[in-house]
Amino acid sequence: MTPVNASRIGAPEPPGREVWLAPVTVMLGSLITLIPIVATVPFLPPFGLMLLIAWRMRRPDVFRTWAAVPLGLFDDLVSGQPLGSAMLLWTIAYLAIDIIDARLVWRSFWHDFAIAAGGVAFVLVAGRLVATGFTAHVDTVLLVQILIAMAFYPLIALLVARWDPRVAE
Repeated sequence: MTPVNASRIGAPEPPGREVWLAPVTVMLGSLITLIPIVATVPFLPPFGLMLLIAWRMRRPDVFRTWAAVPLGLFDDLVSGQPLGSAMLLWTIAYLAIDIIDARLVWRSFWHDFAIAAGGVAFVLVAGRLVATGFTAHVDTVLLVQILIAMAFYPLIALLVARWDPRVAE
């Protein structure tokens, strides 16, 4: 008889963790916007989107293509953006990343970094066009937010690599 808490070295992860871990981390990333930080301008990058992209770059099989829609809806509900904006923009970015990934023969971290930076920049710029008028002077703040997102992406990719239940070989 095997003890209940016996070590299972080399045993596969229970299938349940692979199913819920990635969506929950993306939703927790979207909830970061609820942290009360006093600032005159929005400077927090879209952590939920960055986690979605990092999971997609790490493991393309973890999300189905339509998964960006409900995760974008959750982000819209907690972030206060116009309803449907993250649903549409996250899905477009996710599909673009799928197309780019299908065309690449091989990828390195720098390819992942450039793809993620482009996806986040697209979503932030398109979100600016949806949420504010053309006369609003938010372009500098938007550029700073894109740069902060680019600076955080390596950390996000490292966290996703640590959270990945698949055993690294």
